[in-house]
Amino acid sequence: MTQADATPRHRIIIVGGGAGGLELAVKLGDCLGKPGKADITLVDRGRTHVWKPLLHQVAAGTLDSHADEIEYLALGRRHHFRFRQGEFTGLDRASKQIRLAPVRSLEGEILLPESSLPYDTLVFALGSQTNDFGTPGAREHSIMLDSPAAALHFHRKLIDASIRAQAGGPAAGQGRFTVAIIGGGATGVELAAELHMTARIMASFGLENLHPERDLKISIVDAAPRVLPLLPERVSSAVSRELRKLDIDLHTNEKVVEVSAEGVRMGSGKFIPSGLTVWAAGIKAPDFLRDIDGLETNRINQLVVDRTLRSTRDPSIYAMGDCAACPMDDSGKAMVPPRAQAAHQQALLLAKTIPRVLAGKPGLPFRYHDHGSLVSLGEYSTVGSLMGRVASGGVFIEGMFAKWMYWSLYKKHQVAINGMFRTWLATWVEAIDRMRNPRIKLH
Repeated sequence: MTQADATPRHRIIIVGGGAGGLELAVKLGDCLGKPGKADITLVDRGRTHVWKPLLHQVAAGTLDSHADEIEYLALGRRHHFRFRQGEFTGLDRASKQIRLAPVRSLEGEILLPESSLPYDTLVFALGSQTNDFGTPGAREHSIMLDSPAAALHFHRKLIDASIRAQAGGPAAGQGRFTVAIIGGGATGVELAAELHMTARIMASFGLENLHPERDLKISIVDAAPRVLPLLPERVSSAVSRELRKLDIDLHTNEKVVEVSAEGVRMGSGKFIPSGLTVWAAGIKAPDFLRDIDGLETNRINQLVVDRTLRSTRDPSIYAMGDCAACPMDDSGKAMVPPRAQAAHQQALLLAKTIPRVLAGKPGLPFRYHDHGSLVSLGEYSTVGSLMGRVASGGVFIEGMFAKWMYWSLYKKHQVAINGMFRTWLATWVEAIDRMRNPRIKLH
């Protein structure tokens, strides 16, 4: 046995196969896994990846998640990292191990037992989940649109409601089916527009008793004074105009105090009857991260890291994306926003930092570059601002150019994972599928 064979390779575990975690696994696999400098393992509770900004399209049925999902095992084989399915349940920093829950089949059969995985470097890329702020009834009576499973659950309920409405006949009256969307951020407004478009397409397929202007009512509720409160006011105003053209009700400055099976009650006393309620307001990191094994966390469970994305209490643990509280600068007064572009930029940084640290060099500081924001309203419009800070706006864009820019964001993510050639092929397949299949998923 040679000396090289006797030396154990450095073990890197990435927990979370979202946009940032998957991009990091691909890049580390190519630069460290392929030459045998380290063993990279990606851990996720699911077997496939769907880009989170597309979940509103999955929910509305305008995107078939099975056509756009990426198989972790296949990607790992191509890019020299291992994939281990399992839900993260605990951390033992003393022995440098993570614990994973058993993996079960749909019938409840145990496929993989409860287990532990050792690490030398650990990266948390767990993303975020919806924050219901402890609102009574929110968990029981609304769908939290923060995972592919939740999006598919919403879509099934939407199709079921459409079939019931069709069977009820035109005499059932106005307001037969109402969707209440709690949260006027990007997810909420994009979902509202996609639902309106879905209802139009359903009517063309023969489900004429769920016409968007006559039989479907969509309401957006937000505690802020306007929708898209974190984006420039010009973007918010343009989106509001488009939504009102679609007869979508906007209830701003309204705090939800209770969600029930019948609808949504607000602090002002206003009540919105709802057949289907979606909660898309606020985010937090997973609850199990709160003070996990002594690591520093903030009030929304994010792991506190320094500007190199290293945790403040353990030099072998990093965090990135929505589950990390990373300062914008050395003052620590402002934090990096939980956005997809931040996770992408942090994945690029860690792909450079971790090899440097293994070589005995210091990590690189993260500098967030705000490239602006885009909001898609389905086929109706796309608006946004480019090349500017969120607070000051930037170059306002809308129309076909904005639609192309929004589409290119997803393509950029695909290129980061699959490379240019595979993305080019996938784009042609998508174009063919659009001609071959119905415009929405009807099951």
